[in-house]
Formats: sequence, structure tokens, C-alpha cells
Amino acid sequence: MRACKVFFVLCFSSILAASAANSRAGEPPAAPREFRAAWVATVENIDWPSKRGLSTADQQAEIERILDVATELNMNAIVLQVRTTADALYASELEPWSVYLTGKQGVAPKPYYDPLEYWVTAAHARGIELHAWFNPYRAQMKPGELADSHISHAMPESVKKYGQYLWMDPGSQQAAAHSLAVFNDVVRRYDIDGVHIDDYFYPYPITEDGAKVPFPDDDSWAKYRAAGGELERDDWRRQNINHLIEQIYQTTHAIKPHVRFGISPFGIGRAGKAPGITGFDQYEELYADAALWLNEGWCDYFTPQLYWPIAQKPQSFPVLLDYWQSENRQSRYIWPGLFTSRVGDKRRAFEMQEIPAQIEVVRSRGNSPGHVHFSMKALLQNREGLADALKAGVYRSDALSPAMTWLDDTPPAPPKVATERTANGGRILKLNSGGDEPAWLWGVWVRTDGNWAFTTYPGQTTSIDLAASTTDWVVTAVDRCGNESSRVAGQ
Repeated sequence: MRACKVFFVLCFSSILAASAANSRAGEPPAAPREFRAAWVATVENIDWPSKRGLSTADQQAEIERILDVATELNMNAIVLQVRTTADALYASELEPWSVYLTGKQGVAPKPYYDPLEYWVTAAHARGIELHAWFNPYRAQMKPGELADSHISHAMPESVKKYGQYLWMDPGSQQAAAHSLAVFNDVVRRYDIDGVHIDDYFYPYPITEDGAKVPFPDDDSWAKYRAAGGELERDDWRRQNINHLIEQIYQTTHAIKPHVRFGISPFGIGRAGKAPGITGFDQYEELYADAALWLNEGWCDYFTPQLYWPIAQKPQSFPVLLDYWQSENRQSRYIWPGLFTSRVGDKRRAFEMQEIPAQIEVVRSRGNSPGHVHFSMKALLQNREGLADALKAGVYRSDALSPAMTWLDDTPPAPPKVATERTANGGRILKLNSGGDEPAWLWGVWVRTDGNWAFTTYPGQTTSIDLAASTTDWVVTAVDRCGNESSRVAGQ
């Protein structure tokens, strides 16, 4: 581990030296590129809202605080859980309001507001992407009252009891069609930046008396075989998941081509695939052929949950990251999930420096890095000074999300920039889009005392104040897929 720490210090020092050299050059360097996100989990009120039954004003205040902290940390995306158990944290005609909002499933916030609409508007006002995170099959976490409109009542034949859970049967075409309709409905009606699903496909197996309890899908399996299906049962289960993944990818982009699709599977693909790696086999147990989805390019970014420390050899963070990169035949983005909430967790703690070190590992693997923290709570609480360390170190500057050129590779027109002098000798930049496409972000460099600094501003921004000490400025427009215009410069 000591050798690893030395490597990261040397690597980071090299980056700092290169950045300093660029900042003194005549032209500013390229904009930093990195996807910096955190999951905001609503299930069991992990991150937001902090408890059930909060007032509308309190829920909104918590949204503002989360986004303010993300902005202070120079993060650029939030992955918000909007469907936990066949429910909705937004206004839906397909599924009931979530119990995690008001304390009773099917009951809307009062006074009424649409949480997802509020999240999107507030995030975009700060130049932060909002990705909508869905659980595709989980229908209930633990016993409790379910609304009349819940899928367990509307489609009882497609919902199975498994331990304490209710689970939509992935072998039910009706259930799969319903989940797909839910995803597509959100893409159509909300100005989200991404659709995101996690690792809950077939349920994690439960045991009774030391034996694994099989998932109760005999009826859908029998229906498949009666219709002439020839696959073995495990392969049929994997095919059910594969079909839904491919359909989400295709339909999302058919509705709105700029909306990205991200998948966050369990961190180990299959035991034995990566050297020295052992552990849970999602291919066999969850029927999740995650490597296939990546190989086929059925996602725009891939966020394996690499929830182990760098030095833990049987589940080594860098070894697993390299494995997933080796499966990345379509050159999608590999932005791993980090178990940030282990910092300060007495039961299974990470050292605080583990998280910045893992970010540096990801950066060392390519020029389009990214990662997602699980979860936002650890950053809100600044556990062991982690948020401060990120802001002072790896997050010291803003960064643009890497461009998704396979979705759109046409850069926007350069911005129109007018300047006005202020009474104290500063300047105001007046910004307008140079074409029909509105800017998602402005990328702005300013030079002071011979050094360039980079900042992003929301595309809604129409003017920027520059200090009197600013000698030069450069502005670009950035579109929803991360493409950047040519530069407009001035003094």
C-alpha cells in the first residue's frame, strides 16, 4: 500500500506541474474533462428526503442544500433515484407516489409540487446534470401498505414474493413492457440528462436452512417453453435482462438522442475473469451478463460498483477497473462507482484518502475519466474532512463531462460575446448563443497575474463579471452531449 501511495503522490505532482506550465502559456489549455457525480438515494430515505413526511418546503430546502454542496465541490452531475419499488418520486400516471416522500404510498406531496421537475430545474440552474435512476424490477422492500395502483395489484401475475421482497418477474413480458413504459415516460416529460439503472436485476439470492431459495418464475418459464423456447433456464433469464437493457438504450435515444443511458452493475463481472479476483458472480446469480451490454454498446456510460479498496487484492479496485476497460469494445465511458459512504463508517471504514486515491487511479487510465460517489450523504456530512480534501485536491477546478460523440459529434456555434467596462475597471461579458442551439454550459477561462483559471457557467447565464485584474478571457459554448465550440477570446 505504501508503494501505491508513493505512486499517487508522484502522479498527482506531475499533473500539477503540467497544469502550471499550461496556465502560464499564451493560450489556455483544453478544458478539464471528468464526470463527477453522486448518487442521491431515496430508498429508505438514505440521502433525500432525510425522512418521510417532510413538508414541501423542507424537501425543497434539502434539494437546494445537496445541489449547493455539489456546486461548491465542482461536481457536475447528480444521479437521483426516482423509482425505488415500482413507485414514483415524480408525478406519474403509471405508478403511485413513493412512500419515501409522504409516508404513505400513493399520496402526493402537500402543498403539491413535482419533485423531479424541481430537481431538474434547480440542477440545471447550477449547470449540473440530472440523471434519473430507476430500479427496473424491485416492487417492495418490506411488508407494508401498497396503493391500489401499485403493480402488485394492477398486474398480480407478474409480481412474485421472494423472501420479504416483492419482485417483478423479468420473464413476464407484461412486467418488462411496464418498466420500459415508465422509463420512456420520464424521458418524454422531463428535461433529464440521463437514464440510469443499478444492479437489481433478478434479486440477490436469499437462503433458507442453508440452501438458496430459487426465484419463483415457474409459470413464466413454462410459458416460454410452451411457445417453443429452446434456451436453458439460466440463459433464458439472462436473455430477459438483455432484451430490456437493449430496449432502454434504443428507446431512450429514439425519444431524445442527447439523453444518456448509464448502467451500474455489481463490480465483479464473473469470478475468474480478472486475475486474482474472487467473489460474487452476478452472471450466475443475478443473470446479469454485464460484459455483454458493454461489448454491444447498449449504454453510454458504465458504472460498475467497485466498492473495495485499492489494496484489497481479491477485489482490487484497479484490477477490476482494468478488467471492465478490457471489455469496453465500443469505447463507452467507464465511470466506476466509489463506496464513499464507507468513509467514517465504523463497521467497514475506508481511510479518507482512499477516495481521492481511487479517483487518481481512474484518471491514470485515460483522458475521459469519471466516477460516481455512493452516496451524497458522505459529502454532505464532510466525513473526516473528505469534502474539504476533494475541493482542495482532485476537485480544485471545474470540469466538463466528457463528450458523447457517438450521440452527437457536431460542436455548437461559437458564442456571441459583448463586453462592457465597469466603474472599478472590471468587465462584464454579455453572453448569447451563436446559433439556434442554446448553450448548455459556458466554458470560461480568465487570466490573472499570468495564470489561466477555468470555470463553467450554466447556459442560462447571460452575463459574467470579470475582476479588474483580469488581463485576458476566453469563452466557449458547450452542448448537451459535451461538444465544445471554437473559442472566442478577448482582453
